[in-house]
Amino acid sequence: MEVYLDNAATTKPADEVVDAMVKSLKVMYGNPSSLHRKGVEVEKEIKKVRKLLAKALGCNEKEVIFTSGGTEANNLAIRGLVKANSRKGNHLITSKIEHKSVLSLFQQLEEEGYKVTYLDVDAKGFISLEKLEESVTKDTILVSVMQVNNEVGSIQPIKEIVKIIKGKNSDTRIHIDGVQSFGKLKYSVKDLEVDSLSISAHKFHGPKGIGALYIKNNVRMMPLMVGGGQESELRAGTENVPGIFGLGEAVRLSFEEQEKKIDKIRKLKKYLIDTLKENLEDIHISTEESEQYAPHIVNVSLKGVRSEIMLHSLESDGIYISSGSACSSKKRGYSHVLEAMGMKENHIDSAIRISLSYINTVEEIDYAVGSIKKHLNSLRKIIRR
Repeated sequence: MEVYLDNAATTKPADEVVDAMVKSLKVMYGNPSSLHRKGVEVEKEIKKVRKLLAKALGCNEKEVIFTSGGTEANNLAIRGLVKANSRKGNHLITSKIEHKSVLSLFQQLEEEGYKVTYLDVDAKGFISLEKLEESVTKDTILVSVMQVNNEVGSIQPIKEIVKIIKGKNSDTRIHIDGVQSFGKLKYSVKDLEVDSLSISAHKFHGPKGIGALYIKNNVRMMPLMVGGGQESELRAGTENVPGIFGLGEAVRLSFEEQEKKIDKIRKLKKYLIDTLKENLEDIHISTEESEQYAPHIVNVSLKGVRSEIMLHSLESDGIYISSGSACSSKKRGYSHVLEAMGMKENHIDSAIRISLSYINTVEEIDYAVGSIKKHLNSLRKIIRR
């Protein structure tokens, strides 16, 4: 039996997504910039996908830019907004639990002379709104916060964050890393009132190598790449047509009976947490069942057993989970997220992340928890000798 429970790292592309991509490669392979029929028909399909994504985000289709994924979308938004607003100030704000595609860029900007405030989080993974308010000054040109944390699933209160920032400095731009929230939470970018928001298709059963960035109308942004003028001159280069076609199908599927799918994932999460508590001893669950946490992520520490050892033990049973963020799990050192949350060293060292999708089942959870129990008991006996 194969059980895939690492959906926060990536998801299995839906069959409809693969079919759409194959159609692009075999039939609709024209360059969308070409003036002949082959190019025009592809351009029309891209416009349909852009319109579909705009509807899902709650914005105008002209406010959607296709990128190569979440990392590029975050980089384009952050560096693009900073460079476009550098005359207004040199102060930036983010949190200590951001994805590496954000933190690494802020560190780079810091080296370039910008002043950066890294907000602490509490033991549950939330920033302090009071500290945020204290940090915003007349020189603050950008605040970047992730909506859903990719390791523990905490959901930052974006509306409150925006209200505080704009109350202190109406010129401050606000970027949201929405990679883990898109399709998992119901929201509209217009309702959130943010300036930009990033998404990545492979987090919701789309292909890798394609994502998008929402950029609020009339918000000035500098491009990272220049060339042929594609994507409103903000992202030069021939469009990744197979990826865009796949993204379109993934968006359609995610928002088809969205509430039903979100409800299913949340119920699976509750069942998973309850089953872990009932079957395992001496564990620490860093994720709650409340609405303050995303429906698909559960972070649990299995005291006494290193996460890497448990990960490979489960792999032998056909179960796939993660020891943290896929982008940092191969690097040495503890999870910067759990460390920022003030977790004990033995909890960080033994933490695993189980992330769900609407295609997962109760039977898969039972099998996975049974396997965790088996290996946990066995490994603890060996370690205690």
